[in-house]
Amino acid sequence: MKRIALSLLALSLGAALHATDAPTFDPHRLSEDVKTLSSDAFEGRGPATAGETKTIDYVVAQYKAAGLEPGGDLKNGKRAWTQAVPLQRAEITGTPSLAININGKTMALTQGDQIAVRASMDGSKDVSIASAPLVFLGYGVKAPERHWDDYKGVDLHGKIAVMLINDPDFETGQGDFGGKAMTYYGRWTYKFEEAARQGALGVLIVHETDPASYGWATVKNSNTNAMFDIVRKKPSEVHPKIEAWIQRDLAVSLFKDAGLDFEALKKQAQTRDFKPVVLKGETLAAKFKVDSKVITSHNIVGRITGKSRPDETVMYSAHWDHLGVGAPDAKGDRIYNGAVDNATGTAALIELARAFKKAPQPNRSIVFLNVTAEEKGLLGSEYYAANPLYPLGKTVGVLNLDALDPHGPARNFTTSGSAKLELIDQLIDTAKKWNLAYSPDPKPEAGHFFRSDHFSFAKRGVPAVSFGSGNDWVDGGLAAGKAAEDEYTDKHYHQPSDEWQADWSFTGMARDLQVLYTVGSDLANSDHWPNWGKDSEFRAARDATAADRK
Repeated sequence: MKRIALSLLALSLGAALHATDAPTFDPHRLSEDVKTLSSDAFEGRGPATAGETKTIDYVVAQYKAAGLEPGGDLKNGKRAWTQAVPLQRAEITGTPSLAININGKTMALTQGDQIAVRASMDGSKDVSIASAPLVFLGYGVKAPERHWDDYKGVDLHGKIAVMLINDPDFETGQGDFGGKAMTYYGRWTYKFEEAARQGALGVLIVHETDPASYGWATVKNSNTNAMFDIVRKKPSEVHPKIEAWIQRDLAVSLFKDAGLDFEALKKQAQTRDFKPVVLKGETLAAKFKVDSKVITSHNIVGRITGKSRPDETVMYSAHWDHLGVGAPDAKGDRIYNGAVDNATGTAALIELARAFKKAPQPNRSIVFLNVTAEEKGLLGSEYYAANPLYPLGKTVGVLNLDALDPHGPARNFTTSGSAKLELIDQLIDTAKKWNLAYSPDPKPEAGHFFRSDHFSFAKRGVPAVSFGSGNDWVDGGLAAGKAAEDEYTDKHYHQPSDEWQADWSFTGMARDLQVLYTVGSDLANSDHWPNWGKDSEFRAARDATAADRK
């Protein structure tokens, strides 16, 4: 997509803010908000827990103090501060019995060690599988537009599909799936859904750190606690009975015992000619009960009504939830505090709300949306996008904030994925006022575009971007930024140690919020409607709502 010329952009935006006009943001107040939200008292901010109640109370209190108006569900003609989000909650009761039978010999598997089995989301309350055959399905992709089918018509009823994570061309960086950049076919959510559509009894995804972009600790901590989904009429259509991950070493061993070479089959799976392979003599046994019920969680919604075009909405979003209370780490800590992920984004929305209320009333409305259950599959944003409080066709754009860096300032910023989007062009041009360079997603193979709440809006055509902190630190350069990023991913991401640190300066966030404020303010005081690039997969959905914007 051609970059928008600065002169044309300025013309469409009208009187855009200069860097010197942007408000300053208080690093100390950001730090205090993150410290509070990620404290043990909030119990890891799990949906439908006491931690959710405390989080809602805290965020709403800050929004009220800032002077926002409630923007949530309509009740008796008045807006509430929240949008109710009904969710299916499922949790394995007790310890699951799991085993692999290999040519008549039973090998017991320990939940969280060799295997991570999710509570069944297909509606099952009692899972009892005696001997389900294992079938290797390569990457588990069925993509007609790419002339790719890993299933090849195999009958999977009563069988367990074994699959690789990511896309077929991740290893080589070349092929029909975007090279290193992950497509949606590489996401574990797709693999479970497609297997269910193909009739599989279950799925075992083989975990490998590089293609998954996170270690086994993240897999274990994210999949062995309570699971959530939107409420579905026929959940078995998108959820097999068994949804699980297994360690790579276990997969290699199983292949060897079946007379197969894991690495050789992995290479075959990177080609269109791959055909499903039965792991002869091997079956899975599983027995556990599931406590499944519908609960209600909530999105938090604050709003500033526009003075001249109140029906047009600029949105800032961030997820307030984390993993709650789960399995203990080596130190016995069971609270997954989620300081970086995503108390930082939640605090950022609070600070942005304070700043906008101190400024003149914008022409368009601004919504601050704190969504629930992001950690369970973007469920809060998915629910909002499917049941919008404000029309998506008149939503100008979404600026999503997820896991911002609490350290010092960087010389750059990034976004999740490499979407062709005018909103990114606007971010780039605005950031130049602070001498900030744009660095494309450094790890497109990690599939971050599909892992944050902006995706729920993007797939419906709404221009949406997830802002990412830079890694070229002013103090220490790329080496320091990358080292900190790697340490967080390896040692703290989705672990109890993601806790507030006294030495976090928050000066980088304070500066980044000036950029994000300016982009949102410019949009809210213009008549500009950013769109996707002409060859974007989301352009058609946006264009379909063009009449709403006339």
